[in-house]
Amino acid sequence: MKHTAPKRQRCAIYTRKSTEHNLDLAFNSLDAQREACEAYIKSQAHEGWTLIRDHFDDGGLSGASLDRPALQDLLNRVRARQVDIIVVYKVDRLTRSLADFAKLVEEFDEYNVPFVSVTQSFNTTSSMGRLTLNVLLSFAQFEREVIGERVRDKIAASKRKGIWVGGPVPLGYRSKDKKLEVVPEEADLVRQIFTDYLALGSIGALATKLNTDGPKPKPRQLASGKTVQAECWRVGPLAHLLKNRFYIGEVVYRGEVHQGEHEPILDRNLFEAVQAKLLDQAVSRKLARRQSPHLLTGKLFDDRGNLMSPTYANKAGVRYRYYTSQALLQGRKADAGPAGRVSAEEVEQAILKALRADRAFEPGSTDRDLIDKHVGRADLRRDCIAISMTATTLPEGDAETEVDAHPILLVPFAPTALPLKGLKHTPDHTASMNDADRISLLTTIARSKSWIDQLLRDPSLDFTAIAHRENLAERHVRFLAPLAYLSPRIVEAIADGRAPVGLAVRRIARDLSLTWAEQEAALGV
Repeated sequence: MKHTAPKRQRCAIYTRKSTEHNLDLAFNSLDAQREACEAYIKSQAHEGWTLIRDHFDDGGLSGASLDRPALQDLLNRVRARQVDIIVVYKVDRLTRSLADFAKLVEEFDEYNVPFVSVTQSFNTTSSMGRLTLNVLLSFAQFEREVIGERVRDKIAASKRKGIWVGGPVPLGYRSKDKKLEVVPEEADLVRQIFTDYLALGSIGALATKLNTDGPKPKPRQLASGKTVQAECWRVGPLAHLLKNRFYIGEVVYRGEVHQGEHEPILDRNLFEAVQAKLLDQAVSRKLARRQSPHLLTGKLFDDRGNLMSPTYANKAGVRYRYYTSQALLQGRKADAGPAGRVSAEEVEQAILKALRADRAFEPGSTDRDLIDKHVGRADLRRDCIAISMTATTLPEGDAETEVDAHPILLVPFAPTALPLKGLKHTPDHTASMNDADRISLLTTIARSKSWIDQLLRDPSLDFTAIAHRENLAERHVRFLAPLAYLSPRIVEAIADGRAPVGLAVRRIARDLSLTWAEQEAALGV
């Protein structure tokens, strides 16, 4: 009889380890898994099995997700039909999720690629083999969830005892032997930040001052060992820092406050004064929002979940109001939905028309009252607006059925290419300046203050030397210098976004009075 050589089967070995522990050893868990798989492939040489020499190793990655570099590389090889069989040490090395396993099996079947577990014998081509595999994966998923519960319970117990359990190290501290100790120079900066906020009364103004005079933000080390550092101080991280009770020796976990074992940096009276100021500012912002012409502020989102913030543009004396996705405003164009920018007038009128048609509302209600009372959230989709109604919108008989989810009202909507004209606009005291103008003006004021401070500290310094160092004309430096004596109330109004449109450097510096009261009256603040 003529012997027929078996068909060549290209075998790829996939290995995984959940943690990075001992991965730096000369022979680690990944090596042990691969060695066992290689031995199994050799034992099947009579079936035509040959080893692909490329390594597909994921070290320190959980099996809860398919987002693993080596696994994705392996899947790409499968799609390119460069792999015939996948060999693993155990099935849970491939995944610990039943849902992910179903996706993998479907894709493997599409390309006729079986997979083999060296330590678990089963045949995935039969119904009994698939049942066995599902049972094994159910236990693997159960094991992963139990481990997660144990870890969460341990973290909760440590937090209740005030123990720092890892994560980003707050400014003012450093980690040493898994304990936090105070860094004196950073602690001084933290105290200065809290003190300056009380003096300035605005996080925006505080960020501007730090970016002008202070050091850069603290570098942060990622789990991968890579160090990243923010280019400048931003309002969001500063707001988090100002609210962080860690600085008065407390640990917050899931809404509960526990006494920490670390040394506090701040005096409690200073911290509480800052919290009171932050609360006052929050109330002021809420009142300012009520006066804004944008009715959907904080309620409108694009189809990818990005908040759409109110913006506007002025052209030929006409104001055009928009809602723009935060992804676009932050330079993340790829993360924005298809309608990243829509006319405010169009979307507001579409929602108001649907609200009035859907239910009989009280006749005296204003547009703002209708939206505030009945619209919880509005999601801008491709061809409609999905409005999540608030619980107050439900009829009395429906109150029992609507416990977890609010009713959805779908409003057909297709934004036009051309924006609708807004209100005739000339700079007045009712309109507020946009963020770009506000930040530019605050930066210029901070630079002027720093120049005056330098002149007062060093009598040998003059405007000529400052102009040379800043690469500016001396005339320009002298023109901007009086901004250092601007009224604190005006600076606060600019930082909070309450200053009128048209308030620019040239308008302020040209006729700047020497008294704060006259400055405020002249500029309408």
